Amino acid sequence: MKKSENFLAKLLVGVVAGAVLGLLIPQGSTLPFAEAVVNIVGTVKYILGQLINFCVPLIIIGFIAPSITKLGSNATRLLGVAIVIAYVSSVLAAFMSMGAGYAIIPHLNIASAAEEGAGLPVPFELAIPQIMPVMSALVFSVLIGLAAVWTKAKTVAAILEEFQNIVLDIVKRVVIPILPFFIASTFFQLGWNGSITKQLPVFLIAIVIVMAGHYIWLAILYLTAGAYSGRSGIEVVKHYGPAYLTAVGTMSSAATLAVALQCAHKSENLRSDMVDFGVPLFANIHLCGSVLTEVFFCMTVSQVLYGELPEFGTMALFCVLLAVFAIGAPGVPGGTVVASLGLIAGVLMFDDAGRGLMLAIFALQDSFGTACNVTGDGALTLILTGYAEKHGIAKT
Repeated sequence: MKKSENFLAKLLVGVVAGAVLGLLIPQGSTLPFAEAVVNIVGTVKYILGQLINFCVPLIIIGFIAPSITKLGSNATRLLGVAIVIAYVSSVLAAFMSMGAGYAIIPHLNIASAAEEGAGLPVPFELAIPQIMPVMSALVFSVLIGLAAVWTKAKTVAAILEEFQNIVLDIVKRVVIPILPFFIASTFFQLGWNGSITKQLPVFLIAIVIVMAGHYIWLAILYLTAGAYSGRSGIEVVKHYGPAYLTAVGTMSSAATLAVALQCAHKSENLRSDMVDFGVPLFANIHLCGSVLTEVFFCMTVSQVLYGELPEFGTMALFCVLLAVFAIGAPGVPGGTVVASLGLIAGVLMFDDAGRGLMLAIFALQDSFGTACNVTGDGALTLILTGYAEKHGIAKT
């Protein structure tokens, strides 16, 4: 079994085991050892949440700052265009999702769920303060990254790149392995306080809505790319079936890269040099499907747990910043939501329950978001092809 499939299996086991145990030991249960189990789960949930929160500023610094230095030190015209269209695709997908959230979520009849969510008792607290607040980490990352580019500080850039590798290992070896346990404790809480029976149908509906959004956004991307380049977008996307299915199975743009390159090279409307340049680059910086998914799920979780949607201005700020975070997100299952945990906490003000629920429902459908990302790369490569031809960039 591949690592991503094993991770998904662990998440499913965590969701089911946590929810079932919570339903078997409801709040106020007189079963033997019920109080002890609730106290243990509450403590584990608290400590794991503290550990994840501690890692958030490290993840922000480790992925945003080095990404800026890498892009700055390799700034060519085509690279600049690629970064701009990848960001625009992600941020517009986020705003489309936000609009759908404000239009659809109030009609899902879920506001009453906010009245139920009692928190688990925590008899033993082990506080692990963050090294700095989330927004401080974001500003620090941007300023350090830009300053390193402006001053051509090669040593600092090298240190940041090495720090990125360290943080990625922390994500892979610490954050990702403990997520199934944290998610299990979150669903235990939802079962224990009686919320799960009302919330589960809501999230199933949200997943269906999000998947429909993926296909709508892909249609918009390919129609736009075809109109700009003067070439058929349908001719490109018809080759992407194998890449889409591979992404669904691997939950990883990096693991799908070889198949995506093969699919893109089959298209007569994509220049081969633009495929070799664009597809690997977009696999790392273009996450329109993941961003679209996260925005809608954040709004759903906010309505479910807190009884209201975020303010329009707050949500708009979240969309703009989330698209930036997506460019530096780690290439692991659920990488987008892991990298943006700081935004979810700092901008949307989600507590541990909100962040845990976001991690769970995002990771469970992450394969389809990844498939949208990978398939959308073909449309952006078509735009690059059109740009290169309109501006007389010779084929290499």
